Amino acid sequence: MARKGSHNNEADQSTAIKRRSFLKLGAAAGFGAAATATLNIASPATADQGDRDRKRRPGESYSPETDDLMDLSISDLQAAMSSGRLTSRQLVGRYLKRINDIDVNGPKVNAMIELNPDAFEIARALDEERRRQGPRGPLHGIPVVLKDNIDTGDKMQTSAGSLALVGAPASQDATVAAKLRAAGAVILGKSNLSEWANTRANYSASGWSGRGGQTLNPYHLDRSPLGSSSGSGVAVAAGLCSVSLGTETDGSIITPASANGIVGIKPTVGLTSRAGVIPVAHSQDTVGPFGRTVADAAAVLGVLVGQDPRDPATANSAGRFYTDYTQFLNPDGLRGARIGIPRNTGFYGTNGYADAIGAQAIQAMIGAGAVIVDPANFPSGLEYFTDNAELVVLVYEFKRDLNAYLATRTGVPVHSMADVIAFNLANADRELQFFDQGFMDLAQADTFSDQEYLDAVARSARISRQEGIDAVMAQYQLDALFAPTLNPAHPIDLVLGDRFITYSASPSAMAGYPVVSVPAGDVFGLPVGYNFMGGAFSEPTLIKLAYAFEQLTHARRNPQFLPTVPVADPALLGRPRRRHDSASEVAQRIRNDRRDMRNIGH
Repeated sequence: MARKGSHNNEADQSTAIKRRSFLKLGAAAGFGAAATATLNIASPATADQGDRDRKRRPGESYSPETDDLMDLSISDLQAAMSSGRLTSRQLVGRYLKRINDIDVNGPKVNAMIELNPDAFEIARALDEERRRQGPRGPLHGIPVVLKDNIDTGDKMQTSAGSLALVGAPASQDATVAAKLRAAGAVILGKSNLSEWANTRANYSASGWSGRGGQTLNPYHLDRSPLGSSSGSGVAVAAGLCSVSLGTETDGSIITPASANGIVGIKPTVGLTSRAGVIPVAHSQDTVGPFGRTVADAAAVLGVLVGQDPRDPATANSAGRFYTDYTQFLNPDGLRGARIGIPRNTGFYGTNGYADAIGAQAIQAMIGAGAVIVDPANFPSGLEYFTDNAELVVLVYEFKRDLNAYLATRTGVPVHSMADVIAFNLANADRELQFFDQGFMDLAQADTFSDQEYLDAVARSARISRQEGIDAVMAQYQLDALFAPTLNPAHPIDLVLGDRFITYSASPSAMAGYPVVSVPAGDVFGLPVGYNFMGGAFSEPTLIKLAYAFEQLTHARRNPQFLPTVPVADPALLGRPRRRHDSASEVAQRIRNDRRDMRNIGH
């Protein structure tokens, strides 16, 4: 979960909960600064990712003495291990050294909450297996980090960042963890997260947990890492691992992907199993990968999919999943694709920084042969902002789903949501020093009736599917929708919590539909991602489009671990400061340009 609105008393809770009203207030209050933004957007005509970010020229082989882990893809690492220039055990050692240098010491981004004490031995066994019979697949010997709400039946804790779940480890692997092991991946450790996937408090700062403390954004250390999967996103962005797993209920994969300049794939609900994952709400929970490239994230997704009797929702994926999503990587994938721009949803027009990046991105896609349908508006419009349907669903399901999960755990201090609430009160100096547990209080109190829940489920489907994503895609015969994932990351604020202006996760979250967020540009060095959204099980199309967009723009930059945004020193920005168009000016220019663009759709 990314964020929820604030609720102050029981009278408000059942009648006046508007789950993101603060977003609209923030948009109205915070937009004026956009006109002076300095953007740093890759030009498709000049971008060369190889020369800009990598130490090797195309065709040069891997050298463990000179290559930085930030520059290596899964295919690079597999080639090096297959040729004998690298072993998985050596790779684990290099990542552990970087964790010590970057996460524990140095800038101290604090992405990791625990390391696997058996990682070296697992890697050694996988090296021996490779020598004897070859690799199992693309993840053989690759270290992977898991969000600390994914069960591992080993020596590591699974705590959702809460001290209330510290005790005996889980009794067995989550299905996704077991699939990673079967594919030959090395589970390197667990990442920090927003405690209880950001569903404990009415307000909170992303990346903080009572067990793990505060995770920092590697681009500017005073900025938020965003989303509850913040540690998993930062671990990939900071080069502490190649790939990681996160979970999303509403925004918790795609928002840290955007804020940390990486790729995040939020799958269709039911494409990946949630068995053994600490839940928020079964209607919206899903597990997905992070990578520095679309190819890396796609390689992981193919390992995670498949029907699982431990999670009935995966039955819906029968005949609709692929064990190799890298087959859909196509650098020319934008040509002829019909991509809609949803202008009436609040995704555009609330943040000039993100809008200016989007305007350039749209022009780049047109140049690559895409058909842009602008506007491609939702019939439901902003209703997902103003209706409390999603909140009712999440509050109702949270207590029931969490209690069912806690019944599977032994050797920990809590066995129900009521126990968690009591534990937090008894340990308030460590658990409640910054944020309350108002969302848990709402859930525990059974704030909404069975009928209110059923009505909310129906409204959520109507708003997000029948009058939302499904409707607009059918009307304009679209392959995908394109929108800013998030505004540039705001400063970490342990007093007031997160501040969102542009936020596009909710319709897909409510629908249970997939999203791929990919780097699109940056503002003062702060990454901004854009996402491709589609209908149920449309991951192949979204991956194709995101990969083509990535190859077109090469927008990603490696983080520099700067202490703050260096707005006072133009030299640090790489170009002089200059005025940029406001969102309204950008929108007007697009309206004017549309008359002259034959490949703008209707």
